[in-house]
Amino acid sequence: MPSYAARTAMPLAGADAPETAPLTQSLAEQIAARLSERIVAGAYAPGQRIMEQAIAAEFAVSRGPVREALRLLEKDGLVTILARRGAQVTNLSIAEVREIFDIRAMLNGLRDRLIAEDPGRMRYLPALEAEVAKLARLARDADRGDEYVETVSRLNRYLTHVASNRRLRTILDSLALQTLRYSQIGLSTPQRRRQSIQHWQKLVKAIRDGDGAEAERIARQRVQDSRDAAIAQLQRLATDNKARHAA
Repeated sequence: MPSYAARTAMPLAGADAPETAPLTQSLAEQIAARLSERIVAGAYAPGQRIMEQAIAAEFAVSRGPVREALRLLEKDGLVTILARRGAQVTNLSIAEVREIFDIRAMLNGLRDRLIAEDPGRMRYLPALEAEVAKLARLARDADRGDEYVETVSRLNRYLTHVASNRRLRTILDSLALQTLRYSQIGLSTPQRRRQSIQHWQKLVKAIRDGDGAEAERIARQRVQDSRDAAIAQLQRLATDNKARHAA
């Protein structure tokens, strides 16, 4: 069964998505979606405890749906549930960045190759081109970084859901929220966003040309660049924290 994040992913406007029907969220999934937005946005800091009773009171529900929501978040890697201590937001980790992004580099490469080699790929191009054009506009505005990351996330969900391999779609969906936390870090500078848009523009051309090998190469490079930028930022933050504690 897809994660609640995958079930709530919105298709691109006017996009020709694969055979998916609207799905109704359970109460636990609704709570999980709200909490995940806060975690990704940084409203809940890494390592912060999430208090079941406070969440239950906020949403006017019993603690049962809250516990189920936290279990969903644990499956998506956003929280860790500890015995006798409850749930806390998963800490950001350089080791996790490497693990997740190395996997995504390979899987995104396969995904984009499949799309480029799909005989019906031209029906996906209008939506893809429109979103990449939007990315280009956002990349020119240093103050619209959050919107750039949001658009990249939506674009990746779209590409995942038009890929022909169902199991590949499921695996990529399961990594989506973990990836988003680090993508925000990796795309946090205008320079990185300008580098990113160049990859997306090259991908559009590779898909239009039906060049699967080039689409795969571009996808891997795009993810690897994001990985390296996120690691550099986390290392910088760790150094700054040590300096503050030593002062």
